[in-house]
Amino acid sequence: MMISVIIPAYNAGKKIHETVQAIKNTRLIDEIFVVDDGSKDDTADQAASAGAKILRHHKNLGKGSALNTAAGQVQGDVIVLLDADLGESAQKFTRLLSPIFANEADVTLAKFPPPPVPGGFGLVKKLAAAGTWRLTGRKISCPLSGQRAMTKQVFTSILPFARGYGVEVAANVDILKNGWRLKEVEIEMVHDFSRRDFAGFMHRGRQFYDIFRTLVQKSLGE
Repeated sequence: MMISVIIPAYNAGKKIHETVQAIKNTRLIDEIFVVDDGSKDDTADQAASAGAKILRHHKNLGKGSALNTAAGQVQGDVIVLLDADLGESAQKFTRLLSPIFANEADVTLAKFPPPPVPGGFGLVKKLAAAGTWRLTGRKISCPLSGQRAMTKQVFTSILPFARGYGVEVAANVDILKNGWRLKEVEIEMVHDFSRRDFAGFMHRGRQFYDIFRTLVQKSLGE
């Protein structure tokens, strides 16, 4: 069974080499695509030096667009989506594969432990969880997790990915409405998170708006 990894990356030069190397060290992956989403640093060079295949956007188009760009390139029977800033902890993605290999799930979603330092107030996560439950009847603990694995059939069925910060929520809703089996898997991965400062509040504000818009669109059948 062939396994492909897609990593959307924007200005991730400090972590992307370590992330790609950690994934390769598992010796389970057949191909790793890093989509450089208009980075202004050396993200592409760092990823390439670690052995990833590079796809480029000339400007920042967002995570959903990055995933759509890679969709036409991946060959795997199982597709793994990971963030660029996981560093050494990226190797723990292997826990996402077991339920799929055992035919217990069509999609797995990483469930992270709480961050060591509190970030926001949880409003964005609560909106995403409540909206997903309202539209699908399913409660998801970590609806915003970008770390997930799925069969190629699932991946193809939810294309194209939504733009903006609603990409994970839109994918969750489409996956569940299509009747695919989704399982959350506890994994202790480490990545960057927004803090309680001005930049963090601005980031969460944009997230909240995009997720709300996505949920409205899904409720209208778009």
